[in-house]
Amino acid sequence: MSQRETPPLPPALLAMGPIVYIGTAIWFVVAVVLTFADRGSIYMWTAWSGGGLGIIGALIMLWQRQAGKRGSKAAQRID
Repeated sequence: MSQRETPPLPPALLAMGPIVYIGTAIWFVVAVVLTFADRGSIYMWTAWSGGGLGIIGALIMLWQRQAGKRGSKAAQRID
């Protein structure tokens, strides 16, 4: 029994940039709203943490993209 080759994913599903950028923006909007509405709650700090982690994720994506353009063997590439 032969195995069929898996078809490649569509480019829209491989584009992580918009997901990370929009998600990070949403975390920051929620954080600002909660800062004024419910000062000092765990939800406010969770939202600020989510925004901060989103920025870290975006920087890692940028770093990986630049490494791929340089031709680094360790860089993650989506072909």
